[in-house]
Amino acid sequence: MNDRKVMIVGGGLAGCEAAWQLVSRGIPPTLHEMKPRRFSPAHKSPGLAELVCSNSFRSGEISTAAGLLKEEMRLLKSVIIEAADASSVPAGKALAVDRAQFSSRVEALLNRRDLQVVRDEVKEIPAGTLVLIATGPLTSDALAEKISGLTGRDYLYFYDAISPIVDAATIDLKKTFSASRYQEGDGDYLNCPLTAGEYERFHRALLDGRQVPPREFEDSKFFEGCLPVEVMASRGASTLLFGPMKPVGLVDPETGKKPHAVVQLRSENRQRTAYNLVGFQTKLTWPEQGRVFRMIPGLERAEFLRFGSIHRNTFINAPALLEKTLHLRSNPDIYFAGQITGVEGYIESAATGLIAGISIWCRLTGKNFDPPPRTTALGALLHHITGSDSPNFQPMNVNFGLFEPLPQKVRKRNRGDHYAARALLDLGDWSCRLGLV
Repeated sequence: MNDRKVMIVGGGLAGCEAAWQLVSRGIPPTLHEMKPRRFSPAHKSPGLAELVCSNSFRSGEISTAAGLLKEEMRLLKSVIIEAADASSVPAGKALAVDRAQFSSRVEALLNRRDLQVVRDEVKEIPAGTLVLIATGPLTSDALAEKISGLTGRDYLYFYDAISPIVDAATIDLKKTFSASRYQEGDGDYLNCPLTAGEYERFHRALLDGRQVPPREFEDSKFFEGCLPVEVMASRGASTLLFGPMKPVGLVDPETGKKPHAVVQLRSENRQRTAYNLVGFQTKLTWPEQGRVFRMIPGLERAEFLRFGSIHRNTFINAPALLEKTLHLRSNPDIYFAGQITGVEGYIESAATGLIAGISIWCRLTGKNFDPPPRTTALGALLHHITGSDSPNFQPMNVNFGLFEPLPQKVRKRNRGDHYAARALLDLGDWSCRLGLV
């Protein structure tokens, strides 16, 4: 076995997953995390694998691309998925977690493997060491300069927003109802129904709300899958009714009818002491968030445990820079994983860490890294960040549009099942070829 040192920069989802894939296969990397010595504008906790934007890992059903990706990672013994399963909170068909328990679980599992964690800010990329950069979308300025020098290319960037969290004790439950879409009886979400008049007034307030102005060097480019709620509102009077405020699959027990609009609240922890406004990422100022969001029925007296905020997400033009092994074409000792590669979402970030860890393990053990086939969620995601059209490359969540098409036409309602069956079969063959299981 090659005894070269492996250095992982960044203790987020991707960095922790890559470290796990290596240390559990007998290769002890060193994981560098700058917290708590230094925090990014979005991070608050000193723990590893901190969840910032939401506590949801999205759908848990394998007939969806997000659910299938989690199942593939689960089969490959992902530390992130194991921790998520162990710290899950009720969220209907989605996999959502208690943030604090999730982070603690990841750290506990890594500690059992005696992983060396160094708490410092990495400002230089050492030569002669295999380095995996998994610093996420908020890479420090000092390291960003070094990466820019390595790549020789300018960064692409967009802006991502964080949803507010409210204190459960300050929600007027008489004005809400518990339900998950299309499910009878109580569900995992608190739903705040709005009449047509209430929706119109709320929509107008969103448009009139004061926003945090961009700095001189900022040129706001938003990821279409995570638009600020006021940006969605600006696209038309009904846009929100087809987005985060859609009432489909819900019946207000007070009226026996589908509401005109709904704001869904998802529990942040198992104790249900805090709730997240689902899909309400925002760049409104904090005073305006209090004013506007308290117009939502049930939230008139809500106390906000966390206001929404906005921060820059930076990513490299991965298709122009990275091989399918996830190392730089210009420097095979430098690997990348996580959102900095141009994936969007928690599970996608962790998935690239999983692939990078396996790729480095193959290199150090003399194996040929055979990328997972594009028929799998892992392979489809890897192909997106290494095989897309680089001039038009944009961040992407995993979706079936990234997969190799099915060989036969199937009904739309059964399509996810067919993708899943093929993916899990092909993943099994791939993992056997590499000796992963």
